[in-house]
Amino acid sequence: MKANWLQHNAFRAGITAKGFDGALETLGGILLWFVKPSSFAWLETFWLRVLAQNRHDFIAVHMLRMSERLTSSDPVFASFYLLSHGLIKVILAVVLWMNELWAYPLAIAVFSAFCVYQVYRFTHTHSEALIWLTVFDIGVVVLTWREYRLQATARKALSVSVSD
Repeated sequence: MKANWLQHNAFRAGITAKGFDGALETLGGILLWFVKPSSFAWLETFWLRVLAQNRHDFIAVHMLRMSERLTSSDPVFASFYLLSHGLIKVILAVVLWMNELWAYPLAIAVFSAFCVYQVYRFTHTHSEALIWLTVFDIGVVVLTWREYRLQATARKALSVSVSD
């Protein structure tokens, strides 16, 4: 019983994190839609100043690369990607919190597809963050599967006891 409680709470924490992340992605997508990438040129200048003080600053090097990509990227694609990805996460998190049984398999499929895409992107970027995000997403998929089994079993038992 305690294992089910712990698993349920881990599942809730995981989908809450996915929902929060989705909300941030949605906000980022909206900002990218209305703000020109060239407006972020100041980020490059900032990180170049930080690197001038310490050329081996790991975080500054990576933030400089990210800001360079941001200022030279296609804002329409990035905005669409963030908006769609974020809204999907928010909607799935909400319906999972509402214990909608149909949402569990859908969430498993969608989060698994995100994992596949992240691994694909990793082959191009070699971003360690993508690996950690994928590990987290795999954990959420496993927890969602286990929670789905618990919910389905509980509903089946309830429907059997009601019909008796």
